Amino acid sequence: MTVSVLIPTRNPHPGRLARTLRALRAQSLPPAEWETLLIDNASSPALRLADWSPHGPANLRLVPEPEPGLSHARRRGLLAAAGDAVVLVDDDNELASDYLAEAVRLLAAHPRVGALGGRIAPEFEVAPPPWVREFDGLLACRDPGDAPLISTGLAHPATGRNAYPAFAPVGAGMVLRRAAAQAWLRHGGHAALPDRRGEDLTSGGDNDIILTLMAAGWEAAYFPSLRLTHLIPATRTTRDYLARLNRGIQQSWMQVLRRHDANPWPPLSPAGAALRRLRAWFTYRAWSSPAAYVRWQGACGHFTGRARP
Repeated sequence: MTVSVLIPTRNPHPGRLARTLRALRAQSLPPAEWETLLIDNASSPALRLADWSPHGPANLRLVPEPEPGLSHARRRGLLAAAGDAVVLVDDDNELASDYLAEAVRLLAAHPRVGALGGRIAPEFEVAPPPWVREFDGLLACRDPGDAPLISTGLAHPATGRNAYPAFAPVGAGMVLRRAAAQAWLRHGGHAALPDRRGEDLTSGGDNDIILTLMAAGWEAAYFPSLRLTHLIPATRTTRDYLARLNRGIQQSWMQVLRRHDANPWPPLSPAGAALRRLRAWFTYRAWSSPAAYVRWQGACGHFTGRARP
């Protein structure tokens, strides 16, 4: 099985992207069995392969995608990829040295799994205040435990309603079987969904991939043997950034679930959503602490996402 690593990036931080590439250069999987595609998503100035080749593996190549947006960049990478499997890597991810080899082993051992991920540990540029760690999940840092977890179909066994597995992989380090990824490419719904675009902190693309694959009959899984480190700058641990992030994530989460008939919450009118946002200010005591303010902004995103267009 061959592997294509996709790294979408837009105006990357030089130090973090260099660490991402050096971690790939240290992979134990033989270089002939995988490739690395650096997807330049409308950076200004445009990236040059010569600037990044010294940091990365010998199989590094540059693929331009002029349309801004994470899903556009991923789609371009999937179309250009040659591997039987694809690994999505953010430009601030540092994979464990056995990540690619372990991904190949797990895909071979679990033929019905189309998407899988693992543990993601944070490395903070500056030690954050304790309250920030409540929001590790917003920063794509997670550890669901020591046991593998595999879904058993999209429909919840009790309700029959489509349900998103809580342990489904996030975009950082997501491993996709190429045959499963084709379902998302054919689906083509990504362009209508919210996803990361520059300073826009929505993030529906990861969820859209998982729900599309599962609707096509593939399973999603978590394996603790897959490990990566997320490099987190100090600017992402402030109250205002986390508030924007939580609001954007919760809003896009509601929209993606509705599109895939997997939203257990009923829709709201715009006026009803506005009233609930106001009430939530008091429910969450948003003025009382940075964490409370971030929670309130997440509730606002939830209600906004449920509002009918």
